[in-house]
Amino acid sequence: MNLSLYTITAFLIIDTDGHRVLAKYYHPKGHPNGESKKLTTLKEQRAFEKGLFQKTKKAGGDIILYDSHLAVYKHSLDLIFYIIGDPSENELMLHSALIAFSDAVHMLLRNQVEKRGVLENLDLVLLCLDETIDDGIIVETDSTTIASRVSRPKADTTDIVINEQTLLSAYQTVKEKMQQRIGQL
Repeated sequence: MNLSLYTITAFLIIDTDGHRVLAKYYHPKGHPNGESKKLTTLKEQRAFEKGLFQKTKKAGGDIILYDSHLAVYKHSLDLIFYIIGDPSENELMLHSALIAFSDAVHMLLRNQVEKRGVLENLDLVLLCLDETIDDGIIVETDSTTIASRVSRPKADTTDIVINEQTLLSAYQTVKEKMQQRIGQL
């Protein structure tokens, strides 16, 4: 039985042509089983991604066991989001982390989650990923919390409505102040 917090081996975003959009592999030194020797080179990672994409390119599934890794995935327009874990990991936990990440990205990108939108807002997507998963540990599974931590704060300005009434009021104030100054001379 695995009682470790290190549940995620990798996070991937692959487009519908099988090309990598984003990939983050986790090899934590503090893992109880030691540092993983799997998927450490770029060649191994690309081969794994290519094979995984071939198995999951058709929509219709959520979870697959591929190459002794548990892959939870979700299709979104022209992208596929993956969370990869060990085969002994809890599928529901991995799935809830993936759904939370996906929903948070949808909120941040205003439902425009496609390859172009993700690449243009890669900073937000990476921050969202870091708020969800930290070094292979699932940190947050609430999409609104993730989105609120990542979203850019609005400028602290109030809407100033300029209309005839405000202009007339400003004119009256200036007129009164000028009359007071002239009266003092």
